[in-house]
Amino acid sequence: MAPWQPLTQSEQLNDIVRESFEQPVIIFKHSTTCSISAMAKGKVERQWADAGLENAKIYYLDLLRFRPISQEIAQKFSVHHESPQLLLIQNGECTLDSSHMAIKLSEVKEVIGA
Repeated sequence: MAPWQPLTQSEQLNDIVRESFEQPVIIFKHSTTCSISAMAKGKVERQWADAGLENAKIYYLDLLRFRPISQEIAQKFSVHHESPQLLLIQNGECTLDSSHMAIKLSEVKEVIGA
């Protein structure tokens, strides 16, 4: 299972940017009432152990509880808000943005070059 770090405060976005210069950071935005989002989250959790991303940090954002943070993410990283959505942050910038069933950890690994 993915070692989720809860993303619950907008101040954490500054931490994510800082961390992204040291290691790849993944943000997974999830709507707890959406079946597609639940399927995407389950896929990430099933694939995590074999994905080869142990050097990456993965944050989980509950969109229903923390919608303003999602809007801040969209602005900070210049991405269109979607749900579910996976963002890869490297060196302070979003280098991969995928959503719905296009979310694949193999693609994350490819972009990281791991």
